[in-house]
Amino acid sequence: MPKSAVLRGSTAPEAAPRPPSVGWALAGLSLSMLLPSLGISIANVALPTLAGAFDASFQAVQWVVLAYLLATTTLVVGAGRLGDLTGRRRLLLGGILLFTTASLLCGAAPALWVLIAARAAQGLGAAVMMALTMAFVGETVPKERTGSAMGLLGTMSAIGTALGPSVGGLLIAGPGWRAVFLVVVPLGLVTLLLAYRHLPSGRAVPAGERPRFDRVGTLLLALALAAYALAMTVGRGRFGLLGLALLAAAGAGTVLFVLVERRTAAPLVRPAMFRDGALSASLAMSALVSTVMMATLVVGPFYLSGGLGLPAAAVGLVLSVGPLVTALTGVPAGRIVDRLGTRRTTVAGLAAIATGCLALSTAPTGLGTVGYLVPIVVVTVGYATFQTANNTGVMADVPADRRGLVSGVLNLSRNLGLVTGTAVMGAVFSAAAGTADLAAARPAAVAAAMRTTFAVAAVLIAAALVLAALGRAAAARAQR
Repeated sequence: MPKSAVLRGSTAPEAAPRPPSVGWALAGLSLSMLLPSLGISIANVALPTLAGAFDASFQAVQWVVLAYLLATTTLVVGAGRLGDLTGRRRLLLGGILLFTTASLLCGAAPALWVLIAARAAQGLGAAVMMALTMAFVGETVPKERTGSAMGLLGTMSAIGTALGPSVGGLLIAGPGWRAVFLVVVPLGLVTLLLAYRHLPSGRAVPAGERPRFDRVGTLLLALALAAYALAMTVGRGRFGLLGLALLAAAGAGTVLFVLVERRTAAPLVRPAMFRDGALSASLAMSALVSTVMMATLVVGPFYLSGGLGLPAAAVGLVLSVGPLVTALTGVPAGRIVDRLGTRRTTVAGLAAIATGCLALSTAPTGLGTVGYLVPIVVVTVGYATFQTANNTGVMADVPADRRGLVSGVLNLSRNLGLVTGTAVMGAVFSAAAGTADLAAARPAAVAAAMRTTFAVAAVLIAAALVLAALGRAAAARAQR
């Protein structure tokens, strides 16, 4: 605020409203990004304990994770658009409150079905937080610092992913499984307070001028995404009749969604949005990179234990390096983006991922853990750099009334990549090993399968580099 304005406010009967603190606002947004990633990673480690606590099968307790995953994936776009229409601050506060309340219900659940329902509600809150957190960056941070803010958010997401297994394991060994869900309640309350006190209110569209929310389109998109996510996760890459039926339902739902959006006066997603070549390339790159990153989580444990013979504790330690490197790289990557721009930094990140994947695809087993860990560090540094640059490039010039929608679509592309990567990269690894029972596979077969999987990953990143070039060309044409 200019000094003259401050002076006028000090002598006027009522002082001018104090502008929101950028630092405290970023603290609230950072926690809002950390909680959804912590919500998914901390629950995975509790599944064996939950099976015993509720005397349920693994197929039943896995819905504790699937309910959360489905809610976040299917509703993130609708949440972003609703925030644009009704006011992002109000909806984000509601999402944080829902996430926190649902976490409390998870911790107090008397039966498995109650826990699963509460996890779905928690996932809905997480979808709102994921969609709107990045959208707020443009309202709270000067444009020249957008990359640094995006890097910080990426760091917090990585910290949530890294902390989940270790914190969850400690809590299960100590207070018990209920503490796994209750631990996020105080964090949720702090996030709610920071968001309420320091996020700008923005300008909600007056009810009389507000376009109608596209309920039909939102429902169709949610059903199509749910069918696809179930096909990818339940079948674990092996498609029987159920998996094929779900894929067919996903395809039909997508076609119906596009037809409805073309005829609706106020669609959830305008098909013309994807005619922007630069945006479409960024979304496709996000999905491809997320698919590849899942290979590190799918392949890594089997290679380290079955291929290198590491004990469980050592496997966990090695696997924690990736999220730790991502967390340490996010903020420096953001500063690099602010200095060099998004396009060059995006390509640099992709090139690093490709280099790491190629190294993994040719690494001899004799190099041991170092031969796996060094390329993984290169891959994760590249991932953090790419994600920061790509997110910044997508969100930098989005009109204020579409930030929630575009952020939701960007998060959706990442989620779809993660879901697809779990199934596809797992299927590639299993096929290359020559057996579906990976625990019984010979060490040499596991090592060969690891190399094959990362060779496929390198091809996918090469495709992402082509998309980066096409997106740059499209952006150049649009500026003429």
